Amino acid sequence: MFHLGPKRPPSRKGSMADVPRNLMDELAKYQELLTVSPQKLKKITDHFISELEKGLSVKGGNIPMIPTWIVDYPTGEETGEYLAIDLGGTNLRVVLVKLLGNCKFDTEQSKYHLPSDIRTTRDKDILFSYIADSVAKFINDLYPNGVPKGKILPLGFTFSYPCTQSRIDTGVLQRWTKGFDIPGVEGYDVVPMLVSQFEKRKVPVKLVALINDTSGTLVASRYTDPATEMGLIFGTGCNGAYYDRIHNIPKLAGKLQDDITQDSPMLINCEYGSFDNEHLALPRTKYDIIIDAQSPRPNQQAFEKMIAGYYLGEVLRLILVELYEKNLILEKYKSDNEGIKLLNEPYILDTEVLTRIEDDPFENLEDTCTLFKEKLHLEFTSPERKLIRKLAELIGTRAARLSICGIAAVTKKMNYLKCHCAADGSVFNHYTNFPARAVDGLADIFDWKLQGLKPEDYPIQIVPSEDGSGVGAAVAAALTHRRIEKGLSVGLKGA
Repeated sequence: MFHLGPKRPPSRKGSMADVPRNLMDELAKYQELLTVSPQKLKKITDHFISELEKGLSVKGGNIPMIPTWIVDYPTGEETGEYLAIDLGGTNLRVVLVKLLGNCKFDTEQSKYHLPSDIRTTRDKDILFSYIADSVAKFINDLYPNGVPKGKILPLGFTFSYPCTQSRIDTGVLQRWTKGFDIPGVEGYDVVPMLVSQFEKRKVPVKLVALINDTSGTLVASRYTDPATEMGLIFGTGCNGAYYDRIHNIPKLAGKLQDDITQDSPMLINCEYGSFDNEHLALPRTKYDIIIDAQSPRPNQQAFEKMIAGYYLGEVLRLILVELYEKNLILEKYKSDNEGIKLLNEPYILDTEVLTRIEDDPFENLEDTCTLFKEKLHLEFTSPERKLIRKLAELIGTRAARLSICGIAAVTKKMNYLKCHCAADGSVFNHYTNFPARAVDGLADIFDWKLQGLKPEDYPIQIVPSEDGSGVGAAVAAALTHRRIEKGLSVGLKGA
């Protein structure tokens, strides 16, 4: 008979009985510092709405509110074969999307690893040649006997870097992100750079739409679910997209062709990670101020730096350094400053660390002990680990609650009383407690708990997205292709 060994006692996860009073006193201070009340969330949302409006105005504001030139809603009845390419930070993905109508689709895809040096190559043609070669290989694999004569595959390009667009098939790169730094691209339209490489290889494609992943998340999810009104990214960065109406976008007045009316929809890529760059609404702490000051672009992306996955582990690291300097933790390393060398390394802790700490099932947080030995070569005591878990919970909860101010602002602005908001991104998908905390924050803004509603009955639901960077690019291509065939505009007047 197989012996299971002694039965493990039930976990008392969260018990702080053995944590010294001085650490509990410090924890109380951090709890007050990092907790965002329902009242504060409501004030942030009100300011957010005004900033969204400002971004749509002629003068503009911190939030770019970029028109994407997607001026139709997907119906779910779009059909056809479309190629989509998604340029990520480490991989290039090429997808054949078969839109089947009736809100259904099929996909075939391949991933191509980007050589590490391609992101910083001095020759831009190397990047775009690599993309063209990968697409050509994908098509050759799809059609081993050759593409049928005369067949041209419409292509949607997910290029999730800040771009200015005068048409849906253009994209002037404002700045590289995600580790890319290739000269001769910023300030130029990336589409001709890629198209020229397709033409050299006689690849049978026509690039009809360039979008970012947030816009793709919206149209892909809307294709399968007509209740979808927002696309959201909660990952290394953050962003939101929604459909506004032309009459709500003063900065487009007089710049549109006649087939786009005042009542026409326009998908807006908010790029609202830059919300509150003026520091008027968000409850910044000294840790947020340090992160901003030491970032490559101080006083930019204020909202993103408080909620996005890239920064959450750094907040925890800064607090741990502060506790060490106060002689409250890691006492045995005081005579050996070399021992905490890794703790002093910025961004050595990422959001995955917070997730693993919170998911640790053991009462004494043995998994957390192992984690810090691996990451920092440090051994925290059991009480110290319990303090760290509480700090991780506070940091993660603050980020989730602040993150939904963008959702609340858009839904209030557009008077969406009931809808789905489709979310994607590493934080949403992999940070175990993030979705529930986000929903809880949304409920606090709209007072749903006071109304006695249960989470499953909340009128605004955050739902997992469809494949925005693949299916979304294909749906955008389908919508654009349809307009082009009808002779309708897909950009600014004269563009």
